Amino acid sequence: MKFKLALLLLLLTTSSLFAQDSLFARKMVDTLTSPYFWGRGYTNNGVHKAAVFLTSQFKSYGVKPMDGKSYLQEFNYPVNTFPGKMKVLINGAVLKPGRDYIVSPDSKGVTGTGKLEQIDSTHFVDKQNRIVISLEDKLTWSVEGKELDYTLVQIDKKAIKQLPATIDADIENKVIPDFKTANICGVVKGTTYPDSIIVLTAHYDHLGGMGSDTYFPGANDNASGVTQVLSMAKYYAAHPQPFTMAFICFSGEEAGLLGSKYFTQNPLIPLKNIRFLINLDLEGTGIDGITVVNATIYPHEFAALKQINSENNYLVKVNPRGKAANSDHYLFTEKGVPAFYIYTLGGIRAYHDVFDISATLPLTKYTDLFKLIVKFNSSLMNKR
Repeated sequence: MKFKLALLLLLLTTSSLFAQDSLFARKMVDTLTSPYFWGRGYTNNGVHKAAVFLTSQFKSYGVKPMDGKSYLQEFNYPVNTFPGKMKVLINGAVLKPGRDYIVSPDSKGVTGTGKLEQIDSTHFVDKQNRIVISLEDKLTWSVEGKELDYTLVQIDKKAIKQLPATIDADIENKVIPDFKTANICGVVKGTTYPDSIIVLTAHYDHLGGMGSDTYFPGANDNASGVTQVLSMAKYYAAHPQPFTMAFICFSGEEAGLLGSKYFTQNPLIPLKNIRFLINLDLEGTGIDGITVVNATIYPHEFAALKQINSENNYLVKVNPRGKAANSDHYLFTEKGVPAFYIYTLGGIRAYHDVFDISATLPLTKYTDLFKLIVKFNSSLMNKR
């Protein structure tokens, strides 16, 4: 009877911990996608507010600054921003920014009214104001560091009932030649082999805002990955490992992997000491499993990851993929650092748009993915 009671208490405690993990994840994604952080981008101090928040989280867990002084590794780069006016009317009808249209991120600002000349089935031009209209099946925004000499407005085909004939636009842009931002870097020192390091990374920047009323929340991309790194940081701060555990939240990923590029060129830890790096981006689903970039480059580590998953039935599939320059792991791989980039599959389709919100992000396999990575890290340390 005592044994059954103890087992029941253990099961209840374990379930409670998993529930707390899920509650923590939802709270973090809700927070990072809130209007306060304004898409963690280039207007309303979005990315700077996010940096302050992440620094405070690392500090509260007991994670130490990577260089022993500051959590911030500062750098800068040029970026074209859209901080203010954002008005577009087609055929006299007002369109909603983000939902009905986006302004190409390398566009110049413009104020003017004009007639549109059809160039082909999807493109229309106001030559006088140098405005190009492009009809799209899906609106996907990004970041650019330069300004072109014209304005490209991409319109969702479903937002208009007739072909564009006239345009009325008032769009404000501002190029910042040296936008200042920072990577957030922390460590938990290893108890036995502190010079051997396992690194967990995710980018915390997103697209920010387009105009003064519209922002891109970036729930799956990449509040989900940042939240998983925070969970890891919290766990390993409370449970120090034989190896040093390092955590990096990169900025500048959306602008072209600029944060990871800066770190690999100015490393705060010796790159040769990194036993393995796991980069987490798009971690909010998982009903169809995960894909592991660099699986074919590091077959032994991938085999270990798959075996752990099979033994514990965490995820329905662990799919291999080869080398790809599609997230922050890539610059480390190019420097000889063994690394995986893991992303989840299935669920929502929102990507680089205003619909990537916390409310519809399921976090289906958040806890199982956490457990898989923790066990994989343990296997790396046990095979030293």
